[in-house]
Amino acid sequence: MLPQFQIDTTFDLSTYLAKRKALVEKALDNSITVVYPDKIYEAMRYSLLAGGKRLRPILCLASCELSGGNIEMAMPTACALEMIHTMSLIHDDLPAMDNDDYRRGKLTNHKVYGEDIAILAGDGLLSYAFEFVATQTKNVLPQQVLQVIARLGKAVGAAGLVGGQVVDLASEGLSEVSEETLHFIHTHKTGALLEACVVCGAILANASQANLQRLSRYAQNIGLAFQIVDDILDITATTEELGKTARKDIEAQKATYPAIWGLEESRCQAQRLIENAKAELEVFGEKAMPLIALADFIVSRSN
Repeated sequence: MLPQFQIDTTFDLSTYLAKRKALVEKALDNSITVVYPDKIYEAMRYSLLAGGKRLRPILCLASCELSGGNIEMAMPTACALEMIHTMSLIHDDLPAMDNDDYRRGKLTNHKVYGEDIAILAGDGLLSYAFEFVATQTKNVLPQQVLQVIARLGKAVGAAGLVGGQVVDLASEGLSEVSEETLHFIHTHKTGALLEACVVCGAILANASQANLQRLSRYAQNIGLAFQIVDDILDITATTEELGKTARKDIEAQKATYPAIWGLEESRCQAQRLIENAKAELEVFGEKAMPLIALADFIVSRSN
């Protein structure tokens, strides 16, 4: 029997998300200005400011606040996480990868600026993310900033996102992909960056090792649940709802959880992961409400 966690019905997630998203959007808008050569900065801003849920930076802010920090100290890292995520989307949409024409309801970067500039825009965002953390983080000890930079590097590299993408590409079109391989793909391609979001926020607030481990387990669970839901939505949602081409995974013959488990079992597994994630937060009490509500949001979202 999974532990039952009582939800505080006074917490309004939609209001919380709207306020945090507005703060993140403003910070992202201010993070990059257009200077010469204009085209690369315009391309970087085009995808960075294209909208989206801003779930990753919001998770970072929530984790920092839970751990006794504040929004100001976490915002540079929150922005950097969105820059890294945006880079991954730009590169993922390229013809050599997933070859998609739409992202967040808009033409993908390479469709607007060309493949060459899209690659460079992604590169520019990735490198700037680290510069931004290093130069803009205030009121945080240098060793904690260094830990954040190291975490981000691991999450996005061959030990994280890049490694997951490599195995994902290698698995396309195979008649059978093991559950173990699929788990590796998603815990690295999607989960590693989501885990970095939560853990980096706590590192900035100088959280204890025990709490970092709790938050890491929380993040690992929601990260895998997030990808399972993505796999489900690729089948059940429309292109308009997703803001990107629906049923793309099926057309590309990608390995997905519904292909292995079926839709209903995939939904059950995602919900189980969310309950496990929330159980990790019981020790924090009411302070954990934003992260608890965000976990529920992951399985209830429609895009």
